[in-house]
Amino acid sequence: MWKTTPRWSMAVFLLAVFFVFTSFGFVTDSMDMGRQSALRLAFAVVAIGLFSAVYAALGITLRQRFWIPFVPLFLLQSLCMNLLNRWLPEAPPLTQLDAAQLSRFQNRLTFDGAAVMASVVLGYVGFVVVSIAEARRRIRLQTDKAALETELAAAREIQRLMVPEELPPTPGYAIDDIYRPAAEVGGDFFQVIPLGGGQTLVVIGDVSGKGLSAAMIVSMLIGMLDATSRTIQDPAQILAELNRRLFERKQGGFVTCLAARLDPGGRVALASAGHLPAWLNGAEVAMAGSLPLGLLASAVPEQIHLEMRQGDRLLLITDGVVEARDAQGALFGFERARALMQQEASPLAIAEAAVHHGQEDDLTVISIVRTA
Repeated sequence: MWKTTPRWSMAVFLLAVFFVFTSFGFVTDSMDMGRQSALRLAFAVVAIGLFSAVYAALGITLRQRFWIPFVPLFLLQSLCMNLLNRWLPEAPPLTQLDAAQLSRFQNRLTFDGAAVMASVVLGYVGFVVVSIAEARRRIRLQTDKAALETELAAAREIQRLMVPEELPPTPGYAIDDIYRPAAEVGGDFFQVIPLGGGQTLVVIGDVSGKGLSAAMIVSMLIGMLDATSRTIQDPAQILAELNRRLFERKQGGFVTCLAARLDPGGRVALASAGHLPAWLNGAEVAMAGSLPLGLLASAVPEQIHLEMRQGDRLLLITDGVVEARDAQGALFGFERARALMQQEASPLAIAEAAVHHGQEDDLTVISIVRTA
């Protein structure tokens, strides 16, 4: 809690500690019947208050390690008080009081009593101010936390749209997928959309940024994709339309995206907007470079075609797989990913290998196997 406490609040708290413990010096002076000189009393009071504030500060900052500096600090305090006794010794004990001495003694007791009350009141006021400020801050933090939890709940609902729980039937193909967000709300998404004539559209993408803002962009993008795929079936034209709409509505950021149209006969049309290439049977599918969605309104990605025979596997991934990084900073990389693909590792095995290596970003793996 103290790590997030404002500095002014910490200063007021330590000042309150200072004032409370200075009262000890005045009480001691009363018990000594006012035999200390004014200069000695001033030094003693300030020393007691300062050392008490330092003890409190060390307790707050060091916590369980408080005892480490406590002993040397206590010895320093004892040394200072001994030096003070030698430098400004107390007056000898009074054996009898005349009228003048009695008047002085009464005045000193009155002063010490008033000083004790003032010290305690100032310390109490400081503690009350800090308590009220911390209570308000805690209420503010709880309110912010509740608001954040509400936002995260909304984002998780949007997240549910990014990654379908159940995939629709895909004539001639078997689709397997795995999605592992790096945080509570990720930026990866994919969709499997049935088209007319038994065709199926598979789209995978990655939104720049994270959290609710990225989730909102994905939500908007999926709505656009659903509407666009009803009238357009070519992957390149679908991405071009998404790019145009996203460019008009977005406020910064971009989206990498790859779209594949699966024909029941095994013909596959592919188009990419700045996304990682697809992999066919462990070999990278050659595709021309292209800009991500949302950067240039007139950008139109290139579309290629390939034929999948029975048993062929097309793999789509996001950069969270190859950009996984271990404690030494080494990337998971394309070579490790390619080796797993050539071993026909499942999407789950590929994802777990990347996560074990050191996941830093959301990762998604989609496997499309030709079954007929």
